[in-house]
Amino acid sequence: MTIAAFDLHATAGLARTGTLHLPHGDVQTPAFMPVGTQGTVKGLTPVEVRGAGAEIVLSNTYHLWVRPGHERVKALGGLHKMMDWDGPILTDSGGFQVFSLKELRKVTEEGVRFRSPMDGQWRMLTPEVAIEIQEALGVDIAMAFDECIEWPAERDRVATSTERTTRWLRRCIAARTQPERTALFGIVQGGTYDDLRVAHAQELAAMDGLDGIAVGGLSVGEPREHMFAMARAATPHLPVHKVRYLMGVGYPIDLVDGVMSGIDLFDCVIPTRSARFGSAFTSRGRVTIKHARYRDDPRPLDPECPCYTCARFSRAYLRHLFTANELLSPRLLTLHNVTFYQRLMARLRGAVREGEGALESLRAEAARWMLPHDSD
Repeated sequence: MTIAAFDLHATAGLARTGTLHLPHGDVQTPAFMPVGTQGTVKGLTPVEVRGAGAEIVLSNTYHLWVRPGHERVKALGGLHKMMDWDGPILTDSGGFQVFSLKELRKVTEEGVRFRSPMDGQWRMLTPEVAIEIQEALGVDIAMAFDECIEWPAERDRVATSTERTTRWLRRCIAARTQPERTALFGIVQGGTYDDLRVAHAQELAAMDGLDGIAVGGLSVGEPREHMFAMARAATPHLPVHKVRYLMGVGYPIDLVDGVMSGIDLFDCVIPTRSARFGSAFTSRGRVTIKHARYRDDPRPLDPECPCYTCARFSRAYLRHLFTANELLSPRLLTLHNVTFYQRLMARLRGAVREGEGALESLRAEAARWMLPHDSD
């Protein structure tokens, strides 16, 4: 039995809802993972993250490797104990971070040698090292080390890179020492070439040793319609009873489109990063809290939201905190945005059970959330 067993409950078109069973608990899907890059969701305590509705969080292999170091985390009892989070944790492989370093890295068949901007040291990240780090952290899901390349890229370059990703994936599978404790997800690449995406999805679907499969190499600058076209090209070829993860996505409307493309798991910094810049997602549209229109507004940020921020504080007070550069401002806005995302995922799970009409209705609503709030 796989360490990341997935029970499928209902479908509507390509959309699915189910339960992902992991060592530290179950996750109802589709699910959104708040990003805790450094072992913390910025601005929130684990109790607040759980209270917002999150069942699983994401942390970053590269950052925790460089600081405080995976061996130190292991010696202190693992990442769950260190960050006081009792739910599942997924870690990315570090591939996206090192490939974004550009002139500070060199890619070879062995792996990627790079100079870390965090401490100035030269490091070598290989498939074997990526697995070693993630197993030492003690996480529920480890991502395979892949090659994520820029967009646009010529077909030959994409094909060569995808083949390397497959070779690295096989090395990741061989490097596992704790398959009963940490699940391993492979990553479908192929750029924006349909046939390459389909072929790679089929190749990974037939591969032993994978507990789930992600669709990667997207949300790197390509038009969003291309992103979802690639997701829709891949998901029909993936195993029905393995969870599917779209990496680094996205805005609320992207989550709806992702679910309708057959995706089960998502992560993105957008809800937390937007909050730090004073932007909130609400049922009435996006609110930029620094705007002067809110300086005397006694209403909650979102009258339909049950979070602590909306239950206790006015838009006027939130604007005051933001313009005064008070630390409470990003905390309260982050709590709201994370809650908003989790409530959206709950609604998506319900909509899948109701059918495609309910999903289409929710999508129309989500499109309006991207517009500026029309103050009434």
